[in-house]
Amino acid sequence: MTETIRREPVAQTLEENYMPYVMSVILSRAIPEIDGLKPAHRKLLYTMFKMGLLKGNKTKSANVVGQTMRLNPHGDAAIYATMVRMSRGNESLLYPYVDSKGNFGKVYSRDMQYAASRYTEVKLEEICELLFADVDKGTVEFVPNYDGTDYEPLLLPVKVPTILINPNRGIAVGMASNIASFHLEDIVKATIALLKNPKANLLPLIKGPDFPTGAYCLEDEAVMKQVIEKGTGTFRLRAKAQIIEKENRIEVTEIPYGTTVEAIMDRIIVGVKDNAYKEISDVRDESDLKGLRLTIDAKRGTDMDQLLAKLYRDTPMEDTFSCNFNVLINAYPQQLGIRQLLIHWLDFRMDCVRGRLRYDINLDEKKLHLIKGLEKLLLDIDRVIALIRATPKEKDVVPALMKEFLLDEEQAEYVANIRLRNINREFIASRVKERQSLEDTIASNRELYDSEKGIKKFIENELKEILKKYRRPRKTELIAHVEEYVEEEVEMSEEPQILLLTQELYLKKIEKNQFDPKQEQRLKDGDEIVYQLESKEWGDLLIFTTEHRVFKLRVSECESVRPSELGIFLPHELGMNDGEEMVLALATDDYKGHVLFAFDRGKVAKIPLSSYATKTNRKLLVRAYDDSQSLVRALFLEEESSILLSRYERQKENWLLIDTELIPEKVTRHSQGVNVMRIGKSGRLTDMELTDASEKLKKFRSASIPSAGKVRRPFE
Repeated sequence: MTETIRREPVAQTLEENYMPYVMSVILSRAIPEIDGLKPAHRKLLYTMFKMGLLKGNKTKSANVVGQTMRLNPHGDAAIYATMVRMSRGNESLLYPYVDSKGNFGKVYSRDMQYAASRYTEVKLEEICELLFADVDKGTVEFVPNYDGTDYEPLLLPVKVPTILINPNRGIAVGMASNIASFHLEDIVKATIALLKNPKANLLPLIKGPDFPTGAYCLEDEAVMKQVIEKGTGTFRLRAKAQIIEKENRIEVTEIPYGTTVEAIMDRIIVGVKDNAYKEISDVRDESDLKGLRLTIDAKRGTDMDQLLAKLYRDTPMEDTFSCNFNVLINAYPQQLGIRQLLIHWLDFRMDCVRGRLRYDINLDEKKLHLIKGLEKLLLDIDRVIALIRATPKEKDVVPALMKEFLLDEEQAEYVANIRLRNINREFIASRVKERQSLEDTIASNRELYDSEKGIKKFIENELKEILKKYRRPRKTELIAHVEEYVEEEVEMSEEPQILLLTQELYLKKIEKNQFDPKQEQRLKDGDEIVYQLESKEWGDLLIFTTEHRVFKLRVSECESVRPSELGIFLPHELGMNDGEEMVLALATDDYKGHVLFAFDRGKVAKIPLSSYATKTNRKLLVRAYDDSQSLVRALFLEEESSILLSRYERQKENWLLIDTELIPEKVTRHSQGVNVMRIGKSGRLTDMELTDASEKLKKFRSASIPSAGKVRRPFE
């Protein structure tokens, strides 16, 4: 049986198979709509609303998760995670939708895990009244759920622009959304201003974002204008920190939205290890039920203002929030600024108000129609009773009433269903009196329905009432400017420094004018000096190790020592591993020259020293040289020279003398190098050293590589 291979263009395959997935992610998962909710949020909240959790007592989260599965085909873990992010306990939203009891984690903590759904309890927050007001009165469209067994709203008829009062993030395919939250009062005032004039200046009304985690936001008029008009821009956020001078302590109580207290701690700990924060003695997370608190202890004599400024510069204590206001408008993704978002929301809200008015008018007209039927019976109640009694069959009662009193079917059905106790003149008269009230209400609603100006005024009054009820202080404080950290210029000595490095990895730094080569240096028993290097104060000491790493230490950060002192123990200072040994040490202040690495299979890698230079003060670089071969020797080459390589095979030793110019430069640090000396199956390269290429070595010279070299005689 032969297998048939069908060939299709790539574009066609992508369109038929991948594009449906792309559209599903964009429209049904990741991008919020004009009501400020993604489908997962809407399904969960509507399920809680139907469960009576807007007014009732809390219920176990697991109950809500189970019920939500009727609308949401995702697993319980995904549904519960969505609930957690909307809860008051998690603090992800400026105006939480879920009133929670139990451990729901914290948005500002990476490691604090929320409890399982069987342990926590939830209900809807009071503000959800604004989400579900008149939801069942024709304000929004309802559609079948995924299996056609229930109905759910396409949108919620939100009475306030929730799209801008709660932060919202989503990553789709080919697009993402990142919406900042703003102060409710600012958004309400801006919405009212746009009701009156779509071109109103919103800049004086919306000065900056307001995030659930508080902190500071730097005021920037240019950024705010861009966010208002285009929906893009980056806000600069700073943690709130208090300096306690008497105790040399900094307490951080609010951090930028989007970062975590663990991320800040991790960065500080790395900085302490790298000697970037020599002033810090301890850092710890003291967060408790009262809220976040990160404590940083400093050493005595520390300039606390400078330390705080440095932490802002180097850690996530200062972060940014990049706005990207992508929203679905009528199932079409658009990037909109605050102005256009609010205009679209006003159009949506006006449709909701019209829908509710239409519903009320229809309902009142039906009532009025029934009351008009009752009016015809007001003076003939006895005749109605007699007619019903004289009708032999129940099914004939309605047709008889229709014929006798000239009623339509609805009116006759209503009369026939009146309870016996209500068939009296008082009941019918009281119903008839409602006619005028209903006619007035219908006329008023029709007038409002036909008046765009009237609907706008209605929405304005509604927003003002909402603001009175839900106004609360701003959490994120807006500041005009911040103190920047200025690196103190340290005067460095122009005098060259002598660096003595021992076999046991002790380092001594001595000024050259104070160094006496004949003076005896104190060393540990059995230790010896293996490197005597010279460098400027601003130079770096590089130490290559057997674990294919290079450690960097600034000469200026090393303290000068006396000959009677052992010096700095580098394994402890640099954080080297147990058993990690040095293969090469060099000092440089300009990163000129090359490093040569010779490997046992005859390859040599010539790496420019500039490949190890970094813009930041990094203390460690991994994969400093190739880790797929056994290193034989590493040399520092200040300028092109001659090297002598030796190979041992079958009890014979070959030497090869070449100029380093023959070895091509490899910029990649972990390059395998090039073949320089040909090695047999049982042979290996045993050594490489710099040489002055004396007359007696010239017979081993080769003008090309790779070369096997020549056999070395015992007397040579």
